Amino acid sequence: MILRILVLWLFLYCSYSKATCLPNVEGLCTPGVTIKENTQIDITEEDKGTEIITTTTTTVTTATTTVTNEDSGDILTGSSGYVSSNKEGDMDIDWGGQGGANMPTGNSCYGLGADKCAQITGGGNSTSTMGVAGMGTTFINTVDISDLQIDNGGEVKYTIEVDKQDAQDRIYMHVTGLNGTASVFSGTDILSESGVSTGYQSYNGSFNFSGVLNKIIVEVGGRDINLAVGPLFDDVSVNVFYNVINIIITQQITTLEEIYYLDLFTTSEIDFAQEVFELNDVTVDNGMVDFSPIEPETEEVSFETVELEIDLEMSFDVEFTPPAPMEILPPPEMEMEIPVNIETVEAEIQMELEELPEPEMIASVEEMPEPEITEPEETAPEIEEIKEEPEMVEPEPEEETTEESQEEPQESEQKEPQPEEKEKDPEEKPKEEKSSKPKVTKKEKAATKIVKKIDDKARYDDAAQMKTLIVMQILSNTQSFFDSQATIVDTNVNEYLNKTIEDQYGILFNMAQENTITEMIDAQY
Repeated sequence: MILRILVLWLFLYCSYSKATCLPNVEGLCTPGVTIKENTQIDITEEDKGTEIITTTTTTVTTATTTVTNEDSGDILTGSSGYVSSNKEGDMDIDWGGQGGANMPTGNSCYGLGADKCAQITGGGNSTSTMGVAGMGTTFINTVDISDLQIDNGGEVKYTIEVDKQDAQDRIYMHVTGLNGTASVFSGTDILSESGVSTGYQSYNGSFNFSGVLNKIIVEVGGRDINLAVGPLFDDVSVNVFYNVINIIITQQITTLEEIYYLDLFTTSEIDFAQEVFELNDVTVDNGMVDFSPIEPETEEVSFETVELEIDLEMSFDVEFTPPAPMEILPPPEMEMEIPVNIETVEAEIQMELEELPEPEMIASVEEMPEPEITEPEETAPEIEEIKEEPEMVEPEPEEETTEESQEEPQESEQKEPQPEEKEKDPEEKPKEEKSSKPKVTKKEKAATKIVKKIDDKARYDDAAQMKTLIVMQILSNTQSFFDSQATIVDTNVNEYLNKTIEDQYGILFNMAQENTITEMIDAQY
């Protein structure tokens, strides 16, 4: 037993919408869908001696990557569930932190509104807990966002409203991101530096990060240098935008088994199997094989379709130009079958008459000493000659028999001028025979082709029979169609029924008028 295994790896890549999100990317990815296909083909061939089994296993692994950007919402509002009421960004309550602070309200908040706000009152110059220098006062808020399950990076955005009445004061915004205790990112934005007169301003900023993020520390700090009216701030918001990457992997395995039998079937068996599969739809359902006969396409036959087909055949015959004839040797002479009609019969009778002896050499019945009159060799020409007589020959007395025998050849020669002319010009006989044949029209030729095209196997089905009947119906309107079917010209039957054929028995009847029975019997010997 021989076992061969062939493994093919095909890598196919297609993308509906490319999502740019590399591993450990910092910031937000471009949303989209990426599809990668990995195709593996395993071919196993097993030789069992009497048959070879080839098994082809195709495994298609499809990885569909979907990238979206999610928004946590403002994590500094009490409704978000991430902070308590004393840590909200509306600054109604002090967050706690370093240095001196105040929570004024009403006009003391200046442009920030009549509600409460936070005021930096510390005038020191030190480094904050988050590592920011030039700090006199800080407000610190730590928020746990581990339930967001951020593990593919993103971006933290903030907004804050500030009113700095003293240009010598300063205020900053600092955000630190953590994964447990490890720092993911840390950023500081100086909102208004010492020496810059800003008054009321609304600030916003952002910080990118990668990887996992589960905690954020927000620090707002600054200095009140002149210790008059320190920097004021209110309405702090922090939103976390993060990447969500979903990877769906599907695997499709298709197994195809081919069996090649080694000379186990005869040619007739193979032909039969091929015919079965050609004439049937084969379906396999749960191991059950079902054969459904394929219904043949039946041709829709109507009077219009057959008439159109005949017209096409006629137009094809007109447009077709046969190739130039090749010079070939003349074929051997062959006897042509002459159609049976009145002209051919008359010509044959005339030839028989020419072979008969002259009228003077025919002896009368009374002078015949021997009974040669009964022999068929002599009576046959006489019968054919009598057939051409248009009138009945009445019996005459014995004395006039000789005269009648002399006058009969003359009358037959006068009544048959046409055969004599044909004998004088034998070359014209084929022309006369061809002219006797009716001319076949193009429509009849086309109809004959259509009928011959019908397959022998389908000649007796409904469509073929219907087509044949319609062809006959169309040709019945052709005046010369049925003429070509006639080979014998019809004549007046009564004319021949009124004729009498005089043979040897008729002669004996004439003799009986003047002789006895004994004399008639003796005349036969």
